[in-house]
Amino acid sequence: MNLGDYERLYLHAPCGLLTTDAAGRVVSVNDTLLDWTGHRRPALVGTDFASLLDAPDRILFETHLTRARHLERGVAEVALMVLRADGSRLPVLLSSAIVHDEASPLVHTALFDATDRMEYEDELLRARTSAESSEESVRVLQEISSLFGESVSDEDVAQTFAEVARAAFDAEETAVLLRGSDGLYELVGGTNPLADSVPPIQALRDTAVEIVVHDVDAETDYPVLAAGLRAARLESLSITPLLSDSERLGVLVCFYRRRREFDDRAFELQRALGRQASQTLVRVRLQRQLEHLATHDPLTGLANRQLLQQELDDALEDARRANEPLAVIFLDVDEFKSVNDGWGHATGDGVLRSLADRLRNGVRADDMVGRIGGDEFVAICRNADLDAAVSIADRVLELTRAPVVIEDATIRVSMSAGVSTFDPAQHPLPLANDLLIRADVAMYRSKDAGKDRVTLSTG
Repeated sequence: MNLGDYERLYLHAPCGLLTTDAAGRVVSVNDTLLDWTGHRRPALVGTDFASLLDAPDRILFETHLTRARHLERGVAEVALMVLRADGSRLPVLLSSAIVHDEASPLVHTALFDATDRMEYEDELLRARTSAESSEESVRVLQEISSLFGESVSDEDVAQTFAEVARAAFDAEETAVLLRGSDGLYELVGGTNPLADSVPPIQALRDTAVEIVVHDVDAETDYPVLAAGLRAARLESLSITPLLSDSERLGVLVCFYRRRREFDDRAFELQRALGRQASQTLVRVRLQRQLEHLATHDPLTGLANRQLLQQELDDALEDARRANEPLAVIFLDVDEFKSVNDGWGHATGDGVLRSLADRLRNGVRADDMVGRIGGDEFVAICRNADLDAAVSIADRVLELTRAPVVIEDATIRVSMSAGVSTFDPAQHPLPLANDLLIRADVAMYRSKDAGKDRVTLSTG
């Protein structure tokens, strides 16, 4: 992902995103949260986040949550009320992650609109007082709510949804198909007994409402589907759309041996389950994106210093255990200041993104490349001895020598590289930081020797 993709993801994510410093002051906020609350960005940046909460939640946040976030490195799904600019209250679920860097810790927070969830909880309360026929619906909703709370991936959500729906609707089979960015649907949970006999019917998959299709009634509009149902000895299927606002996330398809008629209660249960599944899908996807943002450089999409440090610690221990060599390549752009001075920082950022792409292409598939700040990059190469590391570094430098074209500007840059290695058969296990320092020192020797070259560590 390039910078524009990250900015769009941050600014227009379907949840509110903001970043605060260690004191709780807002550093940045996305457009979604501004739209939800009616606040203006200049008025929010620099203010205490707690001031956006209503009085009871402000006390809870300041006395308990602030301390919990720092002790536990974050909190997940805390229900709060945020004050809009007009004084009205917006129910949200708050999740925070703390990222420590060299300067000061930052708290990245995602706010999920909990209005639907509150409405859903109201529906549960009404269902508790309804007739016995509604008690089963409540049990199913409670069960799936609990199971969804443990979901951490699309696959978890889809499989849980398929299993609960199969039992709730007494279906022969259930299938959860999720829609990809290409618009195509993929089976992620359950089983589709018609997969080999019925081609995708886009009109049914793109339905915005719950529908039931019977084999006899489908003869006119969907003859292939009708034939497929009969061949599989099925008489009905129901389809529940998974929607988030206007976005289509996927569908649940339930297959029945006997003709199945749905009353209002059954359709309402389908809708409630579909809402729960959709909300959970949005949550796990945004949580995954938030975690990615916390461990990756927003400019280049490469691993950041925190992720590189973790990878290097793991790689050193794995190298010792497997008795395999490990190499670290430290790279720095030559005379990068002249690029910023001559072309401007926007162009300089474009150069860094282009070089990051070339670094990805220059290393091996299993190597990790990261940006640790400014114009400095690091590659961690598992199972790479000195010769392999030099070959990788030479290939990277060769790729970086090609001109970088940004709009009307053609810019030529080079990089200097330093290589340090660890061979368990010859050396004691070093500290991760020592391996980085040795590669850094070797890189500066490349600079002193004329730049655009690879130097090996003598340590």
